[in-house]
Amino acid sequence: MAHHPLAPAGTGHVALLGNFLPRRCGLATFTTHCHDALVEQFPDLTVDVYAMDDRAESYAYPPAVTHSIPQHDRAAYLDAARRIEASGAQALWVQHEYGIYGGAAGEHLLALIDRLTIPVVVMLHTILEQPSPDERRVIEALIARAARVMVMAERGREILMRTHGTDTRKIVTVPHGVPDRPLVAPDSMKEQFGWQGRKVVLTFGLLAPSKGIETLISAVPAIAARHPEALYIVLGATHPNVVAHEGEAYRQRLKADAEALGVAEHVRFIDGFIEQEELLDYLQAADVYATPYPNPAQITSGTLSYAVGVGAAVVSTPYVHATEILADNHGIIVPFGDSAGFADAINGLFDEADRRDALSARAYARGRTMLWPRLADTAMAVIEDAIERQPRVLRVERSADHPPLEPDLAAVIRMSDGTGMLQHAIHSVPDRRHGYCIDDNARAFILMHRIDPLDDQVRDEWTTVYASFIQHAWNEDQRRFRNFMGFDRQWLEDTGSEDSNGRTLWALGVGAAEGRIPKHRIWAGEWFERTAPIALNLGSPRARAFAMLGAAAYLEARPDHGVSHTILTRFGEELTALLDAARRPEWEWFEIVLAYDNARLPEALLRAGQVLERQDFIDTGLATLEWIVSRQTSPDGRFRAVGTDSFGRAYADPLPFDQQPLEAQATIDACAAAFHASGDTRWIDEAERAYRWYLGVNDLDLPLASGADGGCFDGLMPSGLNRNQGAESILALQLASCAISALSKRRESVSNGQERAA
Repeated sequence: MAHHPLAPAGTGHVALLGNFLPRRCGLATFTTHCHDALVEQFPDLTVDVYAMDDRAESYAYPPAVTHSIPQHDRAAYLDAARRIEASGAQALWVQHEYGIYGGAAGEHLLALIDRLTIPVVVMLHTILEQPSPDERRVIEALIARAARVMVMAERGREILMRTHGTDTRKIVTVPHGVPDRPLVAPDSMKEQFGWQGRKVVLTFGLLAPSKGIETLISAVPAIAARHPEALYIVLGATHPNVVAHEGEAYRQRLKADAEALGVAEHVRFIDGFIEQEELLDYLQAADVYATPYPNPAQITSGTLSYAVGVGAAVVSTPYVHATEILADNHGIIVPFGDSAGFADAINGLFDEADRRDALSARAYARGRTMLWPRLADTAMAVIEDAIERQPRVLRVERSADHPPLEPDLAAVIRMSDGTGMLQHAIHSVPDRRHGYCIDDNARAFILMHRIDPLDDQVRDEWTTVYASFIQHAWNEDQRRFRNFMGFDRQWLEDTGSEDSNGRTLWALGVGAAEGRIPKHRIWAGEWFERTAPIALNLGSPRARAFAMLGAAAYLEARPDHGVSHTILTRFGEELTALLDAARRPEWEWFEIVLAYDNARLPEALLRAGQVLERQDFIDTGLATLEWIVSRQTSPDGRFRAVGTDSFGRAYADPLPFDQQPLEAQATIDACAAAFHASGDTRWIDEAERAYRWYLGVNDLDLPLASGADGGCFDGLMPSGLNRNQGAESILALQLASCAISALSKRRESVSNGQERAA
């Protein structure tokens, strides 16, 4: 492969994202030419094209298109990110234009690039001086993530610096590419269009009010009065958005304007999407190319670039791209909306052929600096520089026998007050705007029975707080627990979700079985007996699993409790039936999708199987846990929590992000249940592997546990840590630390027993 002399060798594979032919728009044409120029200039380079689709039925793309992305389907962006990562591409080159990416201001694009580990280079086709709040948010996030930002005009650099505070060192100015055509006299090209003997002015582009065609039509009477042979050609199909809104009414209004001015025979509309080679013929057959755009902020005009590239004499309004490319007497600039100015400039060029020819020659010379191979060389140098500067991830191999953290209640107390445990935090500071929920207080209630060591007075105080929250959440009229409470202590709903009710039953069952203080154990038992029947109305598999965990725990305190037996038997058999309905040879799971807290399902079966002495439940629990553990393993053998991006994708392998602490804790608890059911210490190994995820043995080598105060970050994102520390994450770490500590002691006990037996 030929390399730019200033760029490092070794780049053999890149991905390219944007619109692509046969989609009919300027960006599709540009992206297609970028692709063609890259593969022609660098024959050994693999270029994968990811094309944006704006309609339900995809386009008939050529083989160059690796994959297409439906514009409004956010999940498709995540799938594309996975494909790009798996492809071996070393960088992604994004063509950015407003309106082609889904979400508010195109924010779905961020979901894609945030899930890439390779460098991203972005070419901005429109740069707004006064972006909306959403446009500002998205473009600044895009710029922050990009290794380099490419613009096609120096004014674009200036706007990025002034409006968005972009570091100028990150910005590269790259002129719009143009095709390579010889300079020819317009008269030599006119016959094929039947324009012999006419002096032709041409405007090209998708027809829309933003193109200023009215200005030129208003200039035609003065042009035709001096040059009766003058002909103004308006070339191009009506913009699809205009067609969708009003059909061809705009084109008809322009024709009516020409009729009213008495110049209909001097104005001709050619309706159609013109392929490149034919367009170049049209451009070379025109004596003057006119761009009357009314928008001064227009940063890029592909048609203007093409006109300059073939040596057209250009008359234009002073929008940004025109003032830069036509500077130094490479074209003629007239004020916005100045029909008389256009007429004077065009008549002058028609009057003086030598002047027109000299202007054409100067434009052509400038166009030679903009040929597509030049753009390909520059783009490749930028991409290779981004690859070279990409930080290298150094794997930090942590010892497999790294000791677990001591359980620490400090962060739990930091997130709690006299009402209960608050849900969310900004970094480590509780965020009162989101109030409380029973989910977190139920988990905190479980932790108070399992954490050691802990002062008896502290245990009593906080167990009472969390129990009080649970008790107050009960809605006797609805026979359900509420979930969400505002910071003002007002309930935000009459009934909570099925999951929150299932988790609360789980907490009450654990409290009744494991409570360290008799008064709390008695209280939890009474509330479990009072509320356990609501479990029989739960329909969600996870809510049922949570209730099963509570019932299994409660049977340790009251082995004769009939409702608990019913919950475990009925729900265990229904989980087994779900498995039979969803399984495939490669899919040993209860549902056709993965979601949150996955390992709780096999854990519930395992604990039910032990209590009920149902070996079929135990066997199914072990088999499904084996399967989910295999899906939670990265290629290098580390624990990889099923990311939230994976939720809801039927029979699909999980995506790696965003990974959340809850999943590791659920896996540890399920492995503990598997060890208790089977006696196989392999499950302790699996639990420890999941626990090390908190300590930094994960995809990003970043610890989520803040060991100094018992805190835990909220998740592992493609770009790093979610540095907030919410209640769910803190409790997941602390409960995981309690579980892994207990398992380590069991391993020592088993090992000592084997030694004595030997």
